Amino acid sequence: MNKVKQQFSIKDLENLSGIKAHTLRIWEKRYQIFNPSRTETNIRLYSLDELQKLLSISFLNGYGYKISRVAEYSESELNKLVKQVYSEKTNAGFSINVLKVAMLNFDAVLFNETYRELSKTKNFSQIFLQVYIPFLREIGMLWQTNAIKPIHEHFISYLIHQKLIENISLIQTEEQLINNDRTIVLFLPENEVHEISLMFINYQLISKGYRTIYLGSSVPYNDLLELNKFYDNVQYVSYFTIMPHIDNVDNYLSDFQKDILDNNSSKLYISGNQSKKIDTKYPSVFKFDAIEDLVDSI
Repeated sequence: MNKVKQQFSIKDLENLSGIKAHTLRIWEKRYQIFNPSRTETNIRLYSLDELQKLLSISFLNGYGYKISRVAEYSESELNKLVKQVYSEKTNAGFSINVLKVAMLNFDAVLFNETYRELSKTKNFSQIFLQVYIPFLREIGMLWQTNAIKPIHEHFISYLIHQKLIENISLIQTEEQLINNDRTIVLFLPENEVHEISLMFINYQLISKGYRTIYLGSSVPYNDLLELNKFYDNVQYVSYFTIMPHIDNVDNYLSDFQKDILDNNSSKLYISGNQSKKIDTKYPSVFKFDAIEDLVDSI
């Protein structure tokens, strides 16, 4: 039996489209753009087709098309206009909406079709920075508002993870090593498993010709101490999403400076949500809000 979510509350539509529920009710009453079913307690329930229609309308509305105009369009006319604007303006915003539909339906085919379309006009770095990062931020908020479940995030994150592996493998066979004067070690602290951003940093560094040692998620501190015995000039790179815990970040960085960075030329570059909550008062620790700034600084 297919148990993919087929009905959505007006709160779901608000969270997924960014259009306020009050506005959606006005549109529904004034322009008859939806025909929701009702529960026995008179709660509106919207179909997946209506969600997809709303995402198209939301996309067009973001480019200045008035609801009074697009509400008159048939489904085919609406789709034609979306494709036209999609081509003329940008495909990032609409692609994010399509990825939401792919996520809700656990539709890997639609995800890959969207990637192929994006690849016609963008390289992988552009796709990741302009589409995947904003999309991942959105689904983080959707998860918190219960518009989606953790399983949706796991599904779509795995597909993005696959694209990272594919593209890293591709450049590892194509790129030549041109920056061999130092070693770059990428790792996540213990119990930190949110690896996608670190993988993308690794992709960008390899594409620039750097030699990287990718250690991945949840690396014990003692392993870093052991690695440090072999190199004098290491550029450590990490991404703090939820770990170390905010109460322990300062102690972690203090120990890292003392145990690993002092008495050599090594440095630690960090980004991620947890890093934004601290002051970098250590001479060899540098934090960055944007991945691009971190990569450019190495």
